[in-house]
Amino acid sequence: MYDEPASLLVANPLNRYLINSPMLPQLKRDADGGLTLIVQNESPGKDKEATGPNAKGPFSMIMRLYWRKRKRRTASGSNHR
Repeated sequence: MYDEPASLLVANPLNRYLINSPMLPQLKRDADGGLTLIVQNESPGKDKEATGPNAKGPFSMIMRLYWRKRKRRTASGSNHR
């Protein structure tokens, strides 16, 4: 999360500036196993904090999302990545 127009990281009380795959086991999951990320200025409550309060004004949020590669089947039926 970057504040605008300065494009500087937004300070937060959790001192967290990213969420990546090694952190996933620490994050609280929804009942269906999904993750809900709440992006707002005020804390949604201790039980729902993932990144802490965010920018008070205009901001930019960068998300890099990756999916697993699916195996591809060839005409012969063998699997290739």
